Amino acid sequence: MNANPLAMLSKASLAIAVLAAIGFNPSLQAANPQQVEQLLKTGECQGCDLSGANLSGQHLLGADLRNANLKGANLIQTNLEGADLTGANLEGANLTASFATNATMTLANLDRANLSQAQLYDTDVQGASMVALILDNTNIFNTGIGIGGGEETP
Repeated sequence: MNANPLAMLSKASLAIAVLAAIGFNPSLQAANPQQVEQLLKTGECQGCDLSGANLSGQHLLGADLRNANLKGANLIQTNLEGADLTGANLEGANLTASFATNATMTLANLDRANLSQAQLYDTDVQGASMVALILDNTNIFNTGIGIGGGEETP
């Protein structure tokens, strides 16, 4: 069997490039596993690094996530009822079909967060940053998020 050394080198280079992109990318592996476990066990993780964490489908009712880093986290179908996300970084997080009734997101970073099909009832978003927030088919009630062009008052 004659193996082409150039082809082998190309495959090795590709493998190294893939590992470098996936295996060593801090944004993909930034969540602190101990802090994820702490959140799931206690419901408290104030100031934790949960960036990129997969919390899809979790029941985080009343969770204390003040100032937590949830940048790029997967929160699809997560129940955040009554959760305190004051000052949390949810930039680019996926909250599709999540439930955030009575949640507090005061001063949170919701830039580029996906809240499609989410339920936001009585959610406090005062002072939150919402640049390029995705709200496709989102149910919003008694929450400080305006959709469309409302009337301006002089």
